[in-house]
Amino acid sequence: MAVFEPEAEGIVLDAEETGGDIVGRSPWALAGRRLLRNRLALASLALFALIVAVSFAAPLYAKHVAHTNPFESNISGTITIDGKTVEVIQQGGGKLGLGETPIGPTWRSQYLLGADNQGRDVAARVLYGGRASLEIGIGSAVFASLVALIFALVAGFFGGWADAIISRLMDLIWAFPLYLLAISLATVLLTSPNGLTIGFIHVSPDSLWIPLVIIGFVYVPYIYRPIRGQVLSLREKEFVEAAIAQGASNLRLIFSEVLPNVASTVIVLMPLMIATTILTESALSYLSIGVQAPNASWGTIIQDGQELLYTRPWVAIAPGIMIVLTVLALNILGDGLRDALDPRSKVRVKG
Repeated sequence: MAVFEPEAEGIVLDAEETGGDIVGRSPWALAGRRLLRNRLALASLALFALIVAVSFAAPLYAKHVAHTNPFESNISGTITIDGKTVEVIQQGGGKLGLGETPIGPTWRSQYLLGADNQGRDVAARVLYGGRASLEIGIGSAVFASLVALIFALVAGFFGGWADAIISRLMDLIWAFPLYLLAISLATVLLTSPNGLTIGFIHVSPDSLWIPLVIIGFVYVPYIYRPIRGQVLSLREKEFVEAAIAQGASNLRLIFSEVLPNVASTVIVLMPLMIATTILTESALSYLSIGVQAPNASWGTIIQDGQELLYTRPWVAIAPGIMIVLTVLALNILGDGLRDALDPRSKVRVKG
């Protein structure tokens, strides 16, 4: 039978048994203690931090370890393995001995995971691609969360026409299939010769800001709805009515009473949104309407390796593994944050 067993951690007795002061801890301190006891969530956080660290160290790896420029073709290049000179693009590859095949994994500093069909180091490109995917994934999740939070606070707290207009706008965005809307926006912006111009701000078509803004925009309604519902509920709580009776202004009510109580929801949603936006970016880049050359992302690298699946599968497998590990770590971390910030939602099953 499934039963709710919230943890009883309202007050922590830090004094000795002989007497002393009873020290109360804030909800954030209690959430931190619960998170630190969740070893699986901490392991996922460490894994995600490691992926971020190695991805943003891509320039150091390319310069000092691989000694290559992963954005330049090296079709006629050669490397030395065990005293032998080996061509990066080998003639007569494959089962039929026809065409050209890039070098496979050497498991050395140069071409650790082999080369793609342009002779570029796959390992270095995976790290550079991870940096772009993480920048877009984290940036678009933060953008969507901030916009959704602002709209939800305004709509949920003030209600009336503000709520009606904002909610109908979100319903309009929600009505479109997510990927169809993202593909349509990306096609328009990426095919524009001048890119995106808003006032004095100009963004070129190959900038990472284009997919970041597009992905963030399409996910705003998905964050707006749960936060708005929570704000509507908080607006009727006794502590808000008490603050109103004391003469608190609307801004003070929003920032001092409502916002701190919805912050935990935003924090729980953040890792899950980053995982979702990374998957979305990879899908769009795989379809050639996400990250544009000369930049690379995990999605573009998988597209590059599509034609080499039977001869050099690591070109596509390596970025795929990175996507799986990143999304898995973020989902486990999100579950850990939910259990830490809202222990009442944790259900324990007893036989």
